[in-house]
Amino acid sequence: MPTLTVLGASAAHPVMGEACSGYLIDWDGFRLVLDLGYGTFPRLLSHVPDADIDAVVITHEHPDHCIDVHGLFRFRHYTQPRMSKLPLYCPVGAVDRLNTLEPGIDMRSAFDIYPLPGRYDVGPFELSSVALRHFVPNYGVRLETSTAAVAFTGDTGPHPALADLGHNADLYIVDATDRPGELENTDRNLLTAAEAGIWADRAGAKRLLLTHFWPGNDRSSAASAARKHFGGDVLTAEQDLRIALTPPKDDVKDRRRATSRGHLAD
Repeated sequence: MPTLTVLGASAAHPVMGEACSGYLIDWDGFRLVLDLGYGTFPRLLSHVPDADIDAVVITHEHPDHCIDVHGLFRFRHYTQPRMSKLPLYCPVGAVDRLNTLEPGIDMRSAFDIYPLPGRYDVGPFELSSVALRHFVPNYGVRLETSTAAVAFTGDTGPHPALADLGHNADLYIVDATDRPGELENTDRNLLTAAEAGIWADRAGAKRLLLTHFWPGNDRSSAASAARKHFGGDVLTAEQDLRIALTPPKDDVKDRRRATSRGHLAD
């Protein structure tokens, strides 16, 4: 059964017992990783010991979302040099930042790099992306098959595109940082858990997965805040949590009818 496994969900930096942002999707044997922040590569190896994955997607260049791509790079470059290049979908800024860690070796020796924003066929998925508000260029990502869709905001402030990104998604992974003082900022670049619930509701998503928790925040309180605005299932991203991605049969039928009428967002 297709699944998503949480590798980590801590914002800004890892905390005791938990890595930063990272998710492993296994769709009938096709393995795709969404973000690889601090501490996520060892977590990936605990689920896939040989790091035999098929694609990596990075939302933005902040190290709590991308730094362990370099660990994956070194693993492939030094341990598995004969492995074929791994497709890496990411903003150009992420590649530039990671290349500064080891200027003598170009990451393109291990990766085929595809820039975001863009639209790509990635194994069983159609990958689309949309620019969202953040301190650096950040691209929300939507992965869609004929029967299911997973959407991920990366880090973002409030933005109208959030409703389209998560439209009818079976699982919508949404920033719920709740950083102290965030609501007082004039330029909002992060979401609260309550806002995550609001945008998941506007998107008509089936399930909401809250993520990117500011260290020290109470996740049960975050879930309660989101549930005040979203009537579907609300989950919190806990390390090693595994979520089934195949929707119920009725949802599949509804999705096929919607697709035939052209109601699914790009």
